[in-house]
Amino acid sequence: MSQTDVIVIGSGIGGLTSAALLANYGFDVIVCESHSIPGGAAHSFEYQGFKFDSGPSLHSGLSYRPSTNPLAQVLDAIGEEVPCVTYDTWGCCLPEGDFDTSVGADQFCDVLQSLRGDNAVAEWRKLQEVMAPLAEAAIAIPPASLRFDLGAIMTMGQFLPTMAKHIFNVAQLTGAFSQIIEGVVTDPFIRNWLDLLCFLLSGLPANGTSAAEVAFMFAEWYKPGVVLDYPIGGSGAIVDALVRGLQRHSGQLMLNAHVEQVVVKGGRAVGVLLRNGEEIRAKQAVISNASVWDTLKLLPEGTVSNSFQEERQATPECNSFMHLHLGIDATDIKPDLACHHIIVNHWDQIDAPQNVVLVSIPSLIDSTVAPPGKHVIHVYTPGNEPYQLWQGMDRKIQEYVQQKEQRAEVMWQGLERIIPDVRSRCEVKLVGTPITHERFLRRHRGSYGPAIRAGEGLFPGPNTPLPGLLCCGDSTFPGIGLPAVAVSGMIAANTLAPVWKHREMLERTVI
Repeated sequence: MSQTDVIVIGSGIGGLTSAALLANYGFDVIVCESHSIPGGAAHSFEYQGFKFDSGPSLHSGLSYRPSTNPLAQVLDAIGEEVPCVTYDTWGCCLPEGDFDTSVGADQFCDVLQSLRGDNAVAEWRKLQEVMAPLAEAAIAIPPASLRFDLGAIMTMGQFLPTMAKHIFNVAQLTGAFSQIIEGVVTDPFIRNWLDLLCFLLSGLPANGTSAAEVAFMFAEWYKPGVVLDYPIGGSGAIVDALVRGLQRHSGQLMLNAHVEQVVVKGGRAVGVLLRNGEEIRAKQAVISNASVWDTLKLLPEGTVSNSFQEERQATPECNSFMHLHLGIDATDIKPDLACHHIIVNHWDQIDAPQNVVLVSIPSLIDSTVAPPGKHVIHVYTPGNEPYQLWQGMDRKIQEYVQQKEQRAEVMWQGLERIIPDVRSRCEVKLVGTPITHERFLRRHRGSYGPAIRAGEGLFPGPNTPLPGLLCCGDSTFPGIGLPAVAVSGMIAANTLAPVWKHREMLERTVI
């Protein structure tokens, strides 16, 4: 039976962030990952010479400093870098038509002018004015300073004078973003656009998305000179950097190490039992990067109260994904094609099944992810594929194969708006379903994550009623994307770290 200070269950970005920071703080850390590849929903994989991203494709705040992106702050804290290609344009295929737009404020105003006219531009400018102080409030306290113990007085206290200037705005950030835009935005296209951005941030429309999440996005995306980033080599490059940071400080990553159960002794989490029968003990803590539902499955019966189990089990969930991974012939595809596209089929209900489709063609800007003369493409429906359609289906039967093809058709059709002859160019095709998502990522019902609506519920943070057990990942902190899960990992690590080491990290990275 081996022993360490801290065991982290799962190598998603939240788990790796927590583990790498803890190793940097001087803890002995072991990460147990069920899959053969680290990274969770952000991992990359190679197939027939193509390197595919399994999940996130839009990144920002990684290529410049200072950055408000918590993931960038983690990389700074552990002394790692992720080289990126930068760009500022992405394509939109909307009910109103197809066009390119850019991050930053001004070019979107040009789009609004052509689509909606002067009044829409004026409303957008007014919204920017309203969001400016909220954006400042959202970043007034660096996420890297957060911890869930009394030490927070020492780590967050130095930022309170800045926060005091924004006290009224902080109160506004706690509600749904829809409350902010009431009375400011009436133009239907802008309201639809904001619903879309909210859905991409949280899996929910504006009336369910925290105003703080949107304010953070405005701080990042709508400022002068802003760019988007693509990590050279794909999202797996971020994972590799976190793993390097972990291992450089003597942390361990165990792949194909499926945790069967959290070991509880004397009313405290003291380790994990692996499927192969190996037991690993943790002197300080066990941190679960599994989802809220999957973490509950790891707890021995009776170790937490029934009311806690019922409350956490009832956490609402986002839907799942369809994925289309393609390798295609790139002959005569124009090089100035936008590498990312968002397709919206209708505005009736932004989170309706198969309504929003995302397209990523990273080989347009990063030649390392595809063979010469080829392009790699990832098309996916982001958290809008109902798991119920797939529940209980056997992957080996013809019905499953047929349903895969039928449910993938919306992705093909969206991609054909960008590359009309893409089917004839296709050389490699992989179709993923909610069952694929569930199987490879060990995600409960293949879910994108919790769908906790702003103003109706709170994310629980890292602590649990079981001493010695902490949690991180998208079940603990608002927002489903990489910055949010990086915050969750920081909070879990910082909560365990001595305050003086935490303050030292802050001085190196954000002060």
